Amino acid sequence: TAWQTPATPFDPAGYETHQVFYPSKDGTRVPMFLTHKKGLVPNGDLPTLLYGYGGFSISHTPLFSPAWLIWLEQGGVLADANLRGGNEYGEAWHQAGMLANKQNVFDDFIAAAEWLIGSGYTRPGQLAITGRSNGGLLVAACLLQRPELFGSVICVVPVIDMLRYHRFTVGRFWTGEYGNAEANADHFRFLYAYSPLHNIRPGVVYPPTLIATADTDDRVVPLHSFKFAATLQTAAPAGGNPLLLRVETRAGHGLGKPTTKLIAEWADIYAFLAATLGK
Repeated sequence: TAWQTPATPFDPAGYETHQVFYPSKDGTRVPMFLTHKKGLVPNGDLPTLLYGYGGFSISHTPLFSPAWLIWLEQGGVLADANLRGGNEYGEAWHQAGMLANKQNVFDDFIAAAEWLIGSGYTRPGQLAITGRSNGGLLVAACLLQRPELFGSVICVVPVIDMLRYHRFTVGRFWTGEYGNAEANADHFRFLYAYSPLHNIRPGVVYPPTLIATADTDDRVVPLHSFKFAATLQTAAPAGGNPLLLRVETRAGHGLGKPTTKLIAEWADIYAFLAATLGK
């Protein structure tokens, strides 16, 4: 006997998930899960949302989310890339995406975007990327390294200032994953090379970007998002793409967020995607 029947009708038989593999910049074979309506035919113009994390030995596998379902119902493709830095293939996979190897994670994500375009699923103007926390760092670094590749960016509670992140709240516990720019000269070099705050180039037209944070986030403090938004907006040429900052009040890093706040956040995210992708 069913414990509870959802009020919103949903038939999982109408959707499919399959796994693909693609080569990263250095030739590493990286897996990715694609989910979309059953029978959807790639036509080079499908709105596609690419998600990634790539860090802290966390594996990403398919899961059900009512928020993602909205995207799928509208004919979108959801891509979840299993980047190095996670634990999909054990500790060696994790170590291949941490410390001095962190650029591998960004290369894996960029290669996923290129594969989706090259395989006929989408094009840059219809490709959105998103990530949270360490995944926010991921999408921030990638939008700066390859701005022409993405049509929209959703960057949620990101780690942005990689030279000083360890000075704030629990950031000091992440130095084993990222490194410490103040304690080690080699760490400074590789952190500075990709730190989003320090790699924004004046005059570059970056893709439309929504940065989302919360005023009482004590895991990734909101100063990261504030500094990122301010620096992007200052560097942007006149008449460029929207670079917006969303600040949730009386909220933290995301865990335990009330349903009303989740609905409001996702409504803003989908409104931004609709406006910037034109779908």
